[in-house]
Amino acid sequence: MPAPDEALRGRDRRPYAVSPTHVVLGTPLDGPWPEGSEVLYVGMGCFWGVERIFWRLPGVVATAVGYMGGYTPNPTYEETCTGLTGHAETVRVVYDPATTSPELLLKAFWENHDPTQGPRQGNDVGTAYRSVIFWTTPGQERAALATRDAFQRVLSDNGYGTITTEVRSADEAGPFYLAEDYHQGYLHKNPGGYCNHGPNGMTCPVGVLRQDQLPAQQDVLPPQ
Repeated sequence: MPAPDEALRGRDRRPYAVSPTHVVLGTPLDGPWPEGSEVLYVGMGCFWGVERIFWRLPGVVATAVGYMGGYTPNPTYEETCTGLTGHAETVRVVYDPATTSPELLLKAFWENHDPTQGPRQGNDVGTAYRSVIFWTTPGQERAALATRDAFQRVLSDNGYGTITTEVRSADEAGPFYLAEDYHQGYLHKNPGGYCNHGPNGMTCPVGVLRQDQLPAQQDVLPPQ
């Protein structure tokens, strides 16, 4: 990670236009969303595949890809890829808490990447591809820490190392900057495009963590 004074300078405003509507869900990409919606930010490598995992989940209102957790204001994709902005490729997940829960969303998060790799995900190397959870509610924070600890036990039992996922509040992580329009809904626009995500073969046991907060009579659907 660069130090703040080493990061690229950036700019005062986003240097490109982005469509206002989600290409798959048909909902506002950048709001406003239905009253009561909650927002969770996750990063688990290249954001193309990550976004598709989450737009398929029940209860998700909208998703968007962008840059978060760094220093450079309004970075571009090319700048973020240098590692000199400090940002992670991040997906903003807007969801209806009456239909789903942070636990169920984070179950998909843990089960679809390797959270032990530090500044990389598979062949994608660099700080932009690090694993992150940026929470916006106390319930999300509790869910992030509880599911992390539970999944660490699963990883350890299967011979994996220590989770390196960065877990902190969205306020601390800083602004979420929308990525360029061609990145939004990328794998819908390019069905044969690059995707580095899929089930890692391990299960995050959310059912034993906060059963009282899981939606009633709803199965966890596979993200792929």
